[in-house]
Amino acid sequence: MESIGASCLAVGNMYNNNTKVRAGVSGMSLYVPPLRVPLQAWCEWTGASWSKLGAVVGRSFRMAPSDEDVYTMAASAVLRLLSDYAVDPESVGYLALGTESSRDNSAGAVIVRGMVDQALKAMGQPGLRRSVEVPEYKHACLGGVYALKGALRFVSCEGRGCKAIVVASDIAEYARGSSGEPTQGAGAVAMLVDEQARLFRVDLSAGGAASAYRGPDFRKPLDRHFIDHYSTSARRYHDFPVFSGKYSTYAYLDQILHAVRDYWRNNAVRDPVADLANTRALFFHRPYQNMPVQGLSLIYLAALAATPRRLAAVAEPLGFDADAIYRELKQSPDLFRNIHEFGADHSPYPLTDALARAVRKTTGFKQLAAEKMTLGAEIAMELGNLYTAALPAWLAAGFEEALGQEQDLSGARLMAVGYGSGDAAEVLAITVSEEWREAAARLHISQALQLSLDLDCPAYQELHDERSSPPGYRHNGGFYIDRIGETDSPDFQDVGVPYYGFSTGATSQGNTD
Repeated sequence: MESIGASCLAVGNMYNNNTKVRAGVSGMSLYVPPLRVPLQAWCEWTGASWSKLGAVVGRSFRMAPSDEDVYTMAASAVLRLLSDYAVDPESVGYLALGTESSRDNSAGAVIVRGMVDQALKAMGQPGLRRSVEVPEYKHACLGGVYALKGALRFVSCEGRGCKAIVVASDIAEYARGSSGEPTQGAGAVAMLVDEQARLFRVDLSAGGAASAYRGPDFRKPLDRHFIDHYSTSARRYHDFPVFSGKYSTYAYLDQILHAVRDYWRNNAVRDPVADLANTRALFFHRPYQNMPVQGLSLIYLAALAATPRRLAAVAEPLGFDADAIYRELKQSPDLFRNIHEFGADHSPYPLTDALARAVRKTTGFKQLAAEKMTLGAEIAMELGNLYTAALPAWLAAGFEEALGQEQDLSGARLMAVGYGSGDAAEVLAITVSEEWREAAARLHISQALQLSLDLDCPAYQELHDERSSPPGYRHNGGFYIDRIGETDSPDFQDVGVPYYGFSTGATSQGNTD
């Protein structure tokens, strides 16, 4: 790795208050575990419709083997980032973890830091500086976006001259037989955050935000593990969420609508339709293939509603009362109150939902979606639900695809819409850097997906229910869980504490089950 020969604080002294900050992301890396579940095969096991699932959900998802967890994946993504972008570890002043899959309620990012230091030492390289900040961000699938915003503020303020690393890492798992089962996934995305961004800049003042408490939206309450009848289908400790599918979908749609409206206000957008047209590409939090399409159709109708005659021109030929749609979109429904009064299946925008379904079938909307949401979409269909890492993974895939197709993104405006159940949303205003091609050439997203082992039905069920990796599986180098502490004495305790190992070779001492 290239050394800059100075700490980031010393480098910061070379800058003065007149240096324009162009903060953003200069590099990204993806790590997914090798164990893969093809959804077409999963449909054969379960009797689900592949024609429907393939269109709505995606093509496959990854599962973490028994010797990996959210921290090993995060450390793998960070180590790849440091290597692929030749980052001097001593230039990093901030390492943030965004996750909703923590194994520890006390520590998080510092565990990742420890593993990265261990690997760098094994490779004969210097570790991270002792003064690195190591926060962890949690808010469901939005934790990675919040971590990115924290890193952007760091490099723009007290961390001038420093670099920051944000890693979003998660394991999405659902009970077998539940509606969420085909939307599982595992993986991590690391981002190099820089004062002078080489991939894309993020203007925090131009973004949008929204939040509201939604009660029993997608949640992971600890008390569920102490209730006797909870998820008896799996005997191991598991992190299956408590959720109601329709209610969670309504919460997602309502909140991203409010965040996008906040984005329009912050940018004094008078013509949202023109703003959408002038945005080169849109990226959404992506728990499954079809949800961003639903999100775009609602945002599209809200954009049309800024000019009532435009809304009428779309709604009335489809048999809808444009004035009723307009009034409905002007409301700000209280979903938490609605669930008590009307139930979880009650839509906060019933007329708009119906119109959105009709609009999604039109040629005009299909063309809009094809123009704005196809970059990286094919790769994203192979990833499954990565929770906090879903949005940055799709964004990285989009840059790699644009580079491969020789598209010119320099200076292009992008919109990234993040969401976290519970419930909050963020819109990131992104401008592609002029030097983006060099940074995108180091992404290696497709390469990260090449190492894979497809699971058959028995192997999938055994891994899902018992956390037992398939017979013959061998850890192929990198980070692994070496053992779990069991000491519980008065003078020393490490019971339940994972101890991690790192191997640079083709084999390791990791568990093989």
